[in-house]
Amino acid sequence: MRTIFPETPLQLNEHLSRRYGADIWLKREDLSPVRSYKIRGAFNFLRKEIATGAKGKTFVCASAGNHAQGFAFVCRHFEVPGVVFMPVTTPQQKIDKTRIFGGEFITIKLIGDIFDQCYAAARAHVEEIGGMMVPPFDSLDIIEGQATVAAEIAAQLPQGVRPDMVILPVGGGGLASGVTGYLKDVVPADGFLFTEPTGAPSLKKSLEAGSPVTLPKVDNFVDGAAVARIGDLNFEALKGFSSEQVLLIPENAICVTMTDMLNVEGVVLEPAGGLSITALSLLAPEKIAGKTIVCVVSGGNFDFERLPDVKERAMRYAGLKKYFILRLPQRPGALRDFLNLLGPDDDIARFEYLKKSARNFGSILIGIETRAPENFAGLYERFEAAGLGYEDITENEILANLII
Repeated sequence: MRTIFPETPLQLNEHLSRRYGADIWLKREDLSPVRSYKIRGAFNFLRKEIATGAKGKTFVCASAGNHAQGFAFVCRHFEVPGVVFMPVTTPQQKIDKTRIFGGEFITIKLIGDIFDQCYAAARAHVEEIGGMMVPPFDSLDIIEGQATVAAEIAAQLPQGVRPDMVILPVGGGGLASGVTGYLKDVVPADGFLFTEPTGAPSLKKSLEAGSPVTLPKVDNFVDGAAVARIGDLNFEALKGFSSEQVLLIPENAICVTMTDMLNVEGVVLEPAGGLSITALSLLAPEKIAGKTIVCVVSGGNFDFERLPDVKERAMRYAGLKKYFILRLPQRPGALRDFLNLLGPDDDIARFEYLKKSARNFGSILIGIETRAPENFAGLYERFEAAGLGYEDITENEILANLII
C-alpha cells in the first residue's frame, strides 16, 4: 500500500473532544490521494489480479463517485487499461476528476440515467471483451484492502491506548467488514457502532431480517452511502452484530456536522464522510464521556455547488430556519403589522407572494432565520395573539418540495 500513498493521519480532534468530554480521534481518509478510502480496496484487488496473470486484461468498474476515482488512480499506477462506466447524470466535476486520476489509462463511458442501467452496461462490456469487473465492496480482496484502515489505526494510536468505541460509516459494507475483522481482538464486539443515513438503512434492515435486504428506494443525498443492498460477503462478515449497533443518521443532521467542521476546523467533508462524527451528537452523553473513540472519516469529495443546500438543511435541522404560509388581509398596512411581530434576532430570508386565495386575503410564502431556536416559540405566541393565519411547512415534505 505504501508504494502508492502514505498512511492517512489519525488525529486527536480537540474541538470534538472538548465538546463531548472524550478523546475523539479522527481517521482522516479524506486526506488520501483521491480523498476517500476507496483507493485501498481497488489497489488490493488489482495488485492481486495482476500478480496472478491478469496484467493483459482490461479492468472495468461502474461508479459515479469515490470508487471510480480510486479505481482510476490505481489503473494509472499499475499502467493497466481501465473502463469506468458512469450514469449520464454524473456531475461534470466527478467525471473530470476521474479522468485526471486515470490519465491515458482510463476510458469513461456515460451510460443510462440511473446507476442500475450503468452497472448493467458495465457487466455487459466485461462479458463482451473478456475483461475483469472491479466491484465496489462485495469482494474479499476489496474488504482486505479496506482493512488497511484498521491496521493503520492500531499502529497510530499511542502506546497502550485502545479504543473503547470505533464508529464506522456503512454503504455497501466493505469498509465496515474490513475494519471489524482486523480489530476484532482489539475492540470488543459491542464497541463497534455502525452509521447509515436514515434514507438508506441497508445494514440495519438486513440485520433485523437475518439476511441481506434490498431496499425499495433510497435517499441519494448521502451519495457515498446510499446503497440499496449491502454486499453478500459484507453481510456475512457483519451478521454477528446487533441491529441496535446500527445508528441511523438523519441527512439534515449530517449537514450540521459538515458546516460545523468546515467553519470551525476547515475540514471539507462529503455527506458520507460526516456520518461517524454526526453519531456523536445523537448518542447519550454518558455513553461517550471519558471514552477513547475513533471516528472513521470516509471521504471529502464534496461539490461546493451543493453548499447552499447543505447550509439550508443544517439550519432547518438546528431549528434556526423555518418556512411558513401566511394568510394576510388585503389591506394597507397588513404587511407592516406582520413585520412588527418579528423579534430582534429574526430575519426574513424568503418572501414570495403566492396567490390571492380569497377576496380579502392573500397567501405568502415566507422563510425566517433566527439566532436561537427558542426564538420561534415567542414568534408563535405573537402570531396567535395577533390572530394571524399561518401554517409551518418546514417539515411538510410534500409542500416543501413543491414550493421552497
